[in-house]
Order: sequence, then structure tokens, then C-alpha cells
Amino acid sequence: MAGKYFDELEVGQVYKHQPGRTVTETDNLLFSTLTLNMQPLHLDSEFSKNAEFGQRLVNSIFTLGLAVGVSVADTTLGTTVGNLGFEKVEFPKPVFIGDTIYAETEVVEKRESKSNPQRGIVIFEHRATNQRGEVVMRCRRAGMMRRKSEK
Repeated sequence: MAGKYFDELEVGQVYKHQPGRTVTETDNLLFSTLTLNMQPLHLDSEFSKNAEFGQRLVNSIFTLGLAVGVSVADTTLGTTVGNLGFEKVEFPKPVFIGDTIYAETEVVEKRESKSNPQRGIVIFEHRATNQRGEVVMRCRRAGMMRRKSEK
């Protein structure tokens, strides 16, 4: 299994995920329309030319999903029971079509599950940067994780 079990994750570990991913116009268009987000800042290049950034913004939920998605192979692939929640989701800089997103994940907290001794809860902090090294997204995610050796 590629993912890490609760027993294998240590607070302070940082996973730098590869590869990076360049965001295309199709990514932004499909994600926005599939989720019924008709915000012209994501879809209308003429409208966006007159907005604050002068160009279309990539849907921030796509950025969140991309950063968390690219983390799965290194952290939770096959070893998670499920997500318990997200908190402190921040987008300090915008993402534009053509930006390349890189992600890393830090294990910031872990504890045994009070309700199930065969599981543990891990708090991950996901961070995404663009090709200029600017942080474009950070969030904390709680995951219910399997133990390697069940108690």
C-alpha cells in the first residue's frame, strides 16, 4: 500500500509531492461548470480583463482539490478510513490559468481514536505553491487512519 498507516506517520514529517501540475483552461472551465460555479471571474475572459487581476482566476476549490489530491499517493492511499473535516482553508495568492502548482503535506498532529482503538486521527497541513514559490493555498485536514497492526 502506497499510503502511510497511522503508526508510520510522525508529527513534523513533511512530504513533498511530485509531480507538479500546470492548470489548464479546460481544468478551470470543466471544474467550474461541473460544480455549477458560474462566477464570471472563472469563465469570462472579457469580464475578467476589467476585474482586479486583469485575467481569469482559477476556481479556488479546484486548487484545494488538486493539492489534497496530489498528496494521496504519499500519505493516505489505501490507509485512510475517510476525511473527518477541513479547517483553516486559505488562499493567500490567486492561481491563474497556466500556473504550475506544487504541493507538500506536513503531519502536524496525531492521536488515537477515542471511539475505535484500531484507528487514529491525523491532522495534515497541505500547502500549495505556484511556479514562483508563492503559497497559493494552505489548509488543515483531519483524517481517520488505519493502524498497520490492529489492536
